[in-house]
Amino acid sequence: MQERHRQPGGESTRDRILAATLVVLGVSGPHKLSLSDVAQTAGVSRPTLYRWFPSKQALLDAFADDEQARFDTVLAEAIAGLDGAERLDAVLRFVVEFQQSYSLRRMVDVEPDHVLEQIRRALPTVRRRLRPHFIGPDADVVASIVTRIVLSHALVPDDDPEEFLTELRTAAGLPKRDTSRPRRPRTRSGRTTTPERAR
Repeated sequence: MQERHRQPGGESTRDRILAATLVVLGVSGPHKLSLSDVAQTAGVSRPTLYRWFPSKQALLDAFADDEQARFDTVLAEAIAGLDGAERLDAVLRFVVEFQQSYSLRRMVDVEPDHVLEQIRRALPTVRRRLRPHFIGPDADVVASIVTRIVLSHALVPDDDPEEFLTELRTAAGLPKRDTSRPRRPRTRSGRTTTPERAR
């Protein structure tokens, strides 16, 4: 495994390249993605980019793996210490927030055919990852419905995340959310913090 060379700001060269890939994908889509554009956006030379990713396909594969790893890591953080309906609510809220930044949203207008293919391929994976968070005799069906709602929002983005969350909560059978309840405080990264359990 290649070592990640850390920059003064703490971000690795690899991370900068993958972050730049997201930006370029949103403008060009995967088929027209240019490694020169990625290198320029990341602020690295083409030889440096090629040391990390010897081909366009290698870069796209690494980007997809990185997106999935980020999903799994941040989801685990979002639900840490939570149980029952509170845990499921945290899962749905995380999905909405993740979706707002997800790369497919930026490619809908650029390469709609590619987005449709990605959604078709993503359906079983997303459903499998969400399924453990649903309980009850209809858990499989509910997980499938929620997954399809999530992916439909990837195809036709909604600028109202609260409406999106309401749709997911309704599909999951959660009670209407008490809007007077204080939300978790956010860290500088935008992630919510987990309150300590009452002793």
